[in-house]
Amino acid sequence: MAEGKQVDLVVITPERQLLEEPADSVVFTAHDGALGVLHDRAPLMCELGIGQVRYTQGSKTHHVFIDGGFAQVFDNRVTILTSQALPAEAVTADVVAAAEADVAGHTGTDPESMEQRERAQRRAAALRAMQAAG
Repeated sequence: MAEGKQVDLVVITPERQLLEEPADSVVFTAHDGALGVLHDRAPLMCELGIGQVRYTQGSKTHHVFIDGGFAQVFDNRVTILTSQALPAEAVTADVVAAAEADVAGHTGTDPESMEQRERAQRRAAALRAMQAAG
């Protein structure tokens, strides 16, 4: 567990554990908006939306793209389980272009196809925003 007034942040995908870092604060995209976590926050579990995890270490802020999933906060530990996670430095023009191409690939008008297209649009928008933020 992190020492002082920090929390441990862990980000896990099906392929690997992407991150395990102490953080002063963590903000992540929940299914219904952003949620912030500081030291000694009450336990919770929630569904994640497509967006990002933002965490601070001193004066430095880090960003990680997440593609939905679940978050658990317990005992000063934030665990993010997501199908895909990319640190900000991995969000390149090629990654954004692939996400935008995925949007174009969903052309059906049935409810399932439209839902997949909307999800692809949210993913592409979140990646574009991360890339623009630098």
